[in-house]
Amino acid sequence: MQSHGEKPNEYSFGSIVKMCASLALLLRGEQIHGCTVKTGFDLYVYVVNGVLDMYAKCKRIFEAEYIFRTMSGEKNNVTWTSMLTGYAKNGFAYKAIECFRDLRREGNESNHFTFPSVLTACGTVSARKVGVQVHGCIVKSGFIENIFVQSSLIAMYAKCRDMEAARVLLRGMDVDDEVSLNSMIVECVRQGLEDEALSLFGRMHERGLKIDEFTIPSVLNCFALSRREMNIACSVHCLMVKTGYGNYKLVNNALVDMYAKRGLMDSALKVFEEMIVKDVISWTALVTGNTHNGSYEEALKLFCDMRGEGISPDQIVTASVLSASAELTLLEFGKQVHGNYIKSGFPSSLSVDNSLVTMYTKCGSLEDANVVFNSMENRDLITWTALIVGYAKNGKAKDSLQSYNLMIGSGIKPDYITFIGLLFACSHAGLIEEAQHYFDSMRTVYGISPGPEHYACMIDLFGRSGDFVRVEELLIQMEVEPDATVWKAILAASRKHGNIENGERAAKTLMELEPNNAVPYVLLSNMYSAAGRQEEAANVRRLMKSRNISKEPGCSWVEGKGKVHSFMSEDRRHPRMVEIYSKVEEMMLLIKGVGYLPDMSFALQDLDKESKELGLAYHSEKLAVAFGLLAIPAGAPIRIIKNLRVCGDCHNAMKYISKVYLRHIILRDSNCFHHFRDGNCSCGDYW
Repeated sequence: MQSHGEKPNEYSFGSIVKMCASLALLLRGEQIHGCTVKTGFDLYVYVVNGVLDMYAKCKRIFEAEYIFRTMSGEKNNVTWTSMLTGYAKNGFAYKAIECFRDLRREGNESNHFTFPSVLTACGTVSARKVGVQVHGCIVKSGFIENIFVQSSLIAMYAKCRDMEAARVLLRGMDVDDEVSLNSMIVECVRQGLEDEALSLFGRMHERGLKIDEFTIPSVLNCFALSRREMNIACSVHCLMVKTGYGNYKLVNNALVDMYAKRGLMDSALKVFEEMIVKDVISWTALVTGNTHNGSYEEALKLFCDMRGEGISPDQIVTASVLSASAELTLLEFGKQVHGNYIKSGFPSSLSVDNSLVTMYTKCGSLEDANVVFNSMENRDLITWTALIVGYAKNGKAKDSLQSYNLMIGSGIKPDYITFIGLLFACSHAGLIEEAQHYFDSMRTVYGISPGPEHYACMIDLFGRSGDFVRVEELLIQMEVEPDATVWKAILAASRKHGNIENGERAAKTLMELEPNNAVPYVLLSNMYSAAGRQEEAANVRRLMKSRNISKEPGCSWVEGKGKVHSFMSEDRRHPRMVEIYSKVEEMMLLIKGVGYLPDMSFALQDLDKESKELGLAYHSEKLAVAFGLLAIPAGAPIRIIKNLRVCGDCHNAMKYISKVYLRHIILRDSNCFHHFRDGNCSCGDYW
């Protein structure tokens, strides 16, 4: 038009600016704005309204605000509504509410465009009282029958958690409105009203109303968060495909998340693999699903694949991967994830920090856990509990109890898990009075009923001290049937003190509770052997064999030069086995020179003395530590993981090895961590 010499007027400018606004063409819009200033058309309210709306829709709210405040002409309803809507849609809810207040104060009338915008703002910040006042204005203004206003009112009340008001409005509508029903479904799911959400979804489906890409993820969340029948969820999946939402990323992400949370990892993986476009949410749903379902190695593999695809991890997937690292005791991998998270520049996250504290304590690195803990600006119950349990598992009972006192002092109340950590710390340090105090306070102070885990800790504590009278009293006190954990504690205590009668009772009960577990058979057989009752020991072994039950072989892992090395008793598979066996011989010679004596009670009983001693020397823990001495640089800790409880002889030998070689040896067995330094263990020989 300009090339032909035609000059635009206010209507031309207004139309062009509207087009720029609808297509979010900021650069073109700015050029048109410049033309209006040069030609003087920026004084026309029709043009100014278009420019203001363009900046607001292009997310340049401060420019829109400047035009609104500096315009020379009188503001009309369109001007006020454009500014109010701009605030509401750009996340400035309070400014939108203030704008509505000023609009009313100036004497301007609101309409069916103004009301939905201010109601959206009220819902965003849960400003229910303001929303109720707006509702009153709507009634007085005569817009209560407008379907757009009604749907906005329903959404506002639902977001403000006033579901009853939203229901009343929904029932009062003359027609079924898709927007209103979709809003209700989304908010019902957010507030845990899954049954109502599914009922509304069924109503929409029955009446042929349009279901959008936001409704389906909300409905799928109903199945992710509850134990509902999966056949209904599969029907929703089918409906999603039929209605054409099969390629929507938002919907597929919700599907992956739903299947993963229900433990159907094959279905989750199938949906994931069929997705054309995957984002960090897609990967996060699959990674967290594997972590949640105990597939920790798969979770870490997927995380590495995600990084290989160039997807940057967010805080949620980082927390999940740290949890998986903690369960696998992969300290170095966890440290790399921690380093990458710091480099990413994300702000401090409570969930990530909590996962870091948990990961470091579960990997036996209390120093790193304390660094993270001390750097945290905010701490919650999970933070403190992670530290309390971490100290307990690492043989730092006093630190565990001190952390508990600091937590109480900070105003945070303990929960069920916190007391497990406390009582575990007491039971592994022989703190009978303290344990009884905490155990009693559970019910009397905090109203928490003790569970099997708490009773197991108390029974373990009294059992270790040989007080089987108190053990029996606790068994009688239990409000629930004692589980395997409780009977294992009784069996271990009976073995320690040679209490055959209690040991038989505990072992026979365990055989019923866990028919495929070899532990009760092995411990009972060992008890008989130690008591000189060889025939009965042989009978137990024969019974075990007749039931086709095999003992889990002991295995120890140690990391060296970025690779994990595994060892079994008398293992000869390792390529450096000649060096390892030579190192074992050197170790045994040196520690015997400073007082070590092999404990034959932990050797196979049907061997001669020399064979017993050799068998003890080649236990998996000793082979692992020998490799550690060869492969891990001096000054660095040797970290060993054992799948079973460390035997008494290896525990004693580790103390001497740490002293002779001046090494910090960290051994995590099936029960807790043992930190060996200078001839001592963190457990104080009370494990």
